[in-house]
Amino acid sequence: MKSQTRRRFLSTSSFAAASAGMAAAQARAQTAAGATAQVPPSEKIRLGFIGVGGMGTGLLNTFKSFPDVEVAAVCDVHEPHRNRARELGGGKTEAYDDFRRLLDRKDIDAVAIATPDHWHAIIAILACQAGKDVYCEKPLAHRVNEGRAMVAAAHKAKRVTQMGNLIHAGENYHRVAEIVQAGALGKISKATVWLAADRSGMGHPADSAPPAGCDYDFWLGPAPKRPFNPNRFTFNWRYFWDYGGGILTDFCCHIVDLVHWSLEVDAPRTVAATGGRYALDDNCEVPDTLEVLYEYEAKQGPFLLVWSHTDASTHGLSEKQPGIIFQGTNGTLIASYNNHRIIPEPGRSVPEVPRTLPRSVGHHREWLDAIKSRKTCSCNFDYGHRLSTVGMLGNVSLWTGEKLKWDAARERITNHTEANRFLTKDYRAPWTLPVV
Repeated sequence: MKSQTRRRFLSTSSFAAASAGMAAAQARAQTAAGATAQVPPSEKIRLGFIGVGGMGTGLLNTFKSFPDVEVAAVCDVHEPHRNRARELGGGKTEAYDDFRRLLDRKDIDAVAIATPDHWHAIIAILACQAGKDVYCEKPLAHRVNEGRAMVAAAHKAKRVTQMGNLIHAGENYHRVAEIVQAGALGKISKATVWLAADRSGMGHPADSAPPAGCDYDFWLGPAPKRPFNPNRFTFNWRYFWDYGGGILTDFCCHIVDLVHWSLEVDAPRTVAATGGRYALDDNCEVPDTLEVLYEYEAKQGPFLLVWSHTDASTHGLSEKQPGIIFQGTNGTLIASYNNHRIIPEPGRSVPEVPRTLPRSVGHHREWLDAIKSRKTCSCNFDYGHRLSTVGMLGNVSLWTGEKLKWDAARERITNHTEANRFLTKDYRAPWTLPVV
């Protein structure tokens, strides 16, 4: 984070701040609604946290606010992170530098995973096989085949899962989904989602020794061996292909989610992407400017979804940041995380739509309740996998330079079969994807 300019930090963190604010508000509401003065130890859910940097620490603070949660253990390969998390967890919290030692504990009921994306699949699958319920940050996986394996592992072990897509639980998203599903906007031919921010300032720092207290080889894990570079480490790892998928996979789970939910679709039928690093001068790899065009077939008919983002300008469309637009024959709906507005077409009206969708008790509370009831969460691994795949396919199209046809049932690219190699990846020894 020290390599960022103040301007870049503020603009980059604006999305995180919105998510953190919603998480805190949900936690307060959930705790107020369901808290009791005392919860017997026998009724507490004992959680382990794997990856306790910024996002992992935020999850720890959110979950520990619930009276029926006990923070049993934390794990991170970076000593300052795990020491901080252990203190936040309380006197009974133990700290580990190897997630496998945490998973070996029979007294831990469930785990929250907030590592870089390239670790999600291995840890989540092993957690399921160890009998733990799993909360995993978005995107669900680093490659499509990993997400499919995570889904299979969760089903086989009968685990309760939730992907960290907390915006999904909010009232605004529920309301927009109701309006669109009711057909109030008419026939929708196009949906557009976007982000814009100034992410300049990362520059070209020299390779160096890892920071004190960091097991960098373990941090890399299954990723290729690379020299340590500050821009590849905490927070900024998402801008390198070895560990993440850029802004596309990072945020499609938040904003494409509303399109999928509202129009009741699971996967595109085609995808075409173009973009690159056109504006920023640094050593990052993922696009700073990207456009992706998806074609979908919905119940109401076919429509286009346009993904648009820039890392070199703070101006978003319709003064929303980020934003989602549904363009229908009766009217256009413009939304962001927390609000929306409708612009009727001239001479037409958009009717009032009743509340029809059941409301969430809150994204985090929903998972905790499901651990007890064994019910299915709204953003379970099945849902998270389908949603995360949308971003991954955009990157595959970018890498190949091809418009791709997607067979969602078989999870295969049908018109450029060689592109299917990007649905998986090689792992650095001794790490492998666990057999499910």
